[in-house]
Amino acid sequence: MLKKGKLAAGITGALVMTFLAGMAGAVTIGSIKPGEDVFQYVNRSKGKFDLSLYQQVIGAANAFKEGDEGLGVAADSEMSRQNARKLLANTRIKDIYDNPLFVDGQEKLIRKTTDKAKYNKIKNMTMGELKHFLLTRPEADIKSIMGGLHSDVIGSVVKLMSNDELIRVGQKIFNTLPGSKIGAKGYLSARIQPNSPTDNKEDIQLQVLNGFAYAVGDIVIGTNPVDSQLEATLRVENALKEIVTAFKLEKTVPWCVLAHIDGQAAAEKEVPGSTAIWFQSLAGTESANKTFDLTIQKMIDYAKMRKGPYGLYFETGQGADYTNGHGHGFDMVVHESRKYGFARALQQEIARTKGVPADQVWLHLNDVAGFIGPEVFKTREQLVRCCLEDIVMGKLHGLVLGLDICSTLHMPVTLDDLEWCQDQIAPANPAYLMALPTRNDPMLSYLTTGFQDHVRLREKFGFKVNDAMWKFFQKIEVIDAKGKPTKHFGDPAWVYYKFRQAKGDKRSFKEIYAEGQKSIANVRGRGVDMAVGYGKNIWDLEPVTNKRIHDLYDDAKVSLWAEFTPEFINSIPNAVSIKSQSHDRENYIAAPSTGEELSKAAVATLQKLSATWGGKAPDVQVVISDGLNARAIMDDGHLMPYLNELKKQCKKAGMSLSDKNIVVTGGRVRAGYKAGEVLYGKAGSKPKAIVHIIGERPGSGHHAFSAYLVKVQPGTWAKAGAVDHDQSKVLSGISDTGLLPAEAARQTVKLLMEM
Repeated sequence: MLKKGKLAAGITGALVMTFLAGMAGAVTIGSIKPGEDVFQYVNRSKGKFDLSLYQQVIGAANAFKEGDEGLGVAADSEMSRQNARKLLANTRIKDIYDNPLFVDGQEKLIRKTTDKAKYNKIKNMTMGELKHFLLTRPEADIKSIMGGLHSDVIGSVVKLMSNDELIRVGQKIFNTLPGSKIGAKGYLSARIQPNSPTDNKEDIQLQVLNGFAYAVGDIVIGTNPVDSQLEATLRVENALKEIVTAFKLEKTVPWCVLAHIDGQAAAEKEVPGSTAIWFQSLAGTESANKTFDLTIQKMIDYAKMRKGPYGLYFETGQGADYTNGHGHGFDMVVHESRKYGFARALQQEIARTKGVPADQVWLHLNDVAGFIGPEVFKTREQLVRCCLEDIVMGKLHGLVLGLDICSTLHMPVTLDDLEWCQDQIAPANPAYLMALPTRNDPMLSYLTTGFQDHVRLREKFGFKVNDAMWKFFQKIEVIDAKGKPTKHFGDPAWVYYKFRQAKGDKRSFKEIYAEGQKSIANVRGRGVDMAVGYGKNIWDLEPVTNKRIHDLYDDAKVSLWAEFTPEFINSIPNAVSIKSQSHDRENYIAAPSTGEELSKAAVATLQKLSATWGGKAPDVQVVISDGLNARAIMDDGHLMPYLNELKKQCKKAGMSLSDKNIVVTGGRVRAGYKAGEVLYGKAGSKPKAIVHIIGERPGSGHHAFSAYLVKVQPGTWAKAGAVDHDQSKVLSGISDTGLLPAEAARQTVKLLMEM
């Protein structure tokens, strides 16, 4: 009862603090005049055009989300929101086009790739008239003007629509991938996401076969790797390629390792033909993309290289720009829309290279709607709203857009809430959804769509799978000639048998099937869940597995609120204990930015430590943070094997390791960068490294931690904010049941030597 009370109190406290913090930057829009538009209101209020107020009025028209509140552009009341929408509805497309909310190279690219002839047809429409056009005109009429819509216009018009209106627009616009039914009306595709905490080939391949057992997986088979180094990327690429080529599906479904696009290009250069489609996360501004180590020119260059059947695959998500410190004063919906505008521009680049129309380019993206956490939005209703906005914005950009209808374990959106969200969103007909054996990702530890959810949505809404892939599912006998599940439906061991047959294996069915069952047991033994069979209905998860997933969810909630104990801190050799600016666990979860900054006392402590080094600063300093899962650090066999091996390997490599271990309470990843700035800003001319060990991803059952590595010159450390995610490398999934701590330490030093 005490734990439940603490959880409830924590969430309540977090909501209150976020509300109070946000109100200071909330936007009030009082009385407006009849027929007044955004620009008239801004000029009347300020006596001249004011960019900040313009951004605030456009943002205030949004449905409420915590991220917009953090940006200072959320309406302070429903009355202010409705007034902002009235102003926006009266504003002409031309005026929004001529007055971008923020100008950078990405906005200029979107402007350049907006069809001017189509724009000229609609530029004098008001946004209210555009909304009416989208709701009342047929698809052909809408498609005749879509290319003339700048991303800021698209990001603004969705704010004027209710959820039901967004669904109505989603139900009439469809963009398909060439030569397929993916993205077509009445079709719902799936990206199989076979993630493994250790990039284990057996884990990855069995999850793919598991998806096939439920007739799921027809747009892309894409693994998020733990290790993005070239050797590891090639290993996972080959594991996926082996399945696709064995079943002769090369012209039907591509495979993909979701490493950085530089790594995928390097893999293709090293082993031509090892990659199929190339992936990259995208942001809405140039500066935010820099944190992904991206430039516009880099992406254009990669687009020009995509001459084969498959082009590019992107992931986006509302709030990524804001939470990385690149909000630039405008709202999350427009940020998201600009990501789609960037994708549209790259689609056009591939089309020019190949000499085909843009709609003949195999390019798609998915919106990872709830992956960041409660600082972006909290509730299931907000998750639905976000997904509906993004479906319409993606379709209006002419793109094939899928969804990751997901939530993190520190959001109050439960496993069971996701089913409700799926049912609210499905009528808008997104092109595809994620697909895992269960709703809990075994490596990323977040909640999303399971295989059985696809089965349920097909049954409930009549959705189909891409025709070519459906024929394949019939070929491997999980679906019969009438389109109904067979006795092999939900049996990954059967699909393993068909896979081995396709590979030319001549052993008996009994022998291969037994081997498949053993492989399933191996995968489960490593903590990666498999879906085998089903419950009362064919779309129900088998009861024992369903209970395990709910138990993991409950464990995640306990892990989320866990804190380093004094006894644990005292057990760490030469611990130097400091705190971030989060004043307690509730504040840490409600206001993530507080965990990225060090307290004044912490800075003073680190300055004293640095002074003791004199002119002999160590090459490597370890920082240990609780993160989102302190238990991942405190569990037996986790931290100390890593530290002991790190010490040994650093000595072997000739790198000096600090004899102090800095322990941060309430620390997030950027707290490690801040520690490096204080410690190494005046450390001579030799590169210095921070190894930041942090608890992450509650919910997998592994209690895994990560190690973020940065190694730069003292001159770079000396510049506040110069070190960010684009300069770090990370080892994830470290635990006694995942990437073993000692092995992770060996990989850490290997990476440091290469940096």
